[in-house]
Amino acid sequence: MNEQKATGQSSVDRMKTVKAAWDKAPSGPKKEASLKHYQAAETAHKASKEADCIKSCDAAAKALL
Repeated sequence: MNEQKATGQSSVDRMKTVKAAWDKAPSGPKKEASLKHYQAAETAHKASKEADCIKSCDAAAKALL
C-alpha cells in the first residue's frame, strides 16, 4: 500500500493543510522551523518524491505544535 492510500491524503492536500496551519501560527521559532520543513516539502514535490514530501509535511506540522 502506498503512502497516499494509507493516509487518505495526497502530498498536495497535505501541503495545503500545513500551509493553512502555518499561516495561522504566531511568529516565533516554531513557525521558522516549520517553514524549513515546508520548503523541503515543496522541493520534494517538485522532484516528484511524494514520500519525502509527505514526510516533510508531517515534520512541518509537528514543528508547529
